[in-house]
Amino acid sequence: MSILDLLQKGKRNREKKVRQKVAIGATLGMTIGAVAGVLLAPKSGKDTRADLAKNAQELTESIKEISVKTQDMVGEAKERLSEKSLEIMNDVKDKISEIKTEPNENSAKK
Repeated sequence: MSILDLLQKGKRNREKKVRQKVAIGATLGMTIGAVAGVLLAPKSGKDTRADLAKNAQELTESIKEISVKTQDMVGEAKERLSEKSLEIMNDVKDKISEIKTEPNENSAKK
């Protein structure tokens, strides 16, 4: 690797770090802006808190539903994988048994 390659690699790494910092800053800015927008909306504090509580409750329910569905999908995939693994193992055992029981061609020629 030449010195020029090392310099270019260092430059790419520095640019990558800058892009990461910009992305973090943009995300943080959007989050703060969204929170400020909700808190400074023309609704009363009571209405805003009620909306936030309602949204938090809906989010919690959605997360629970997704979690249950994911657990079901993982369980089904585990069962299918176990069944398929068992089939493959049985096929391999059968083939090994066939190979062991086949007469050896070399010994038959003797």
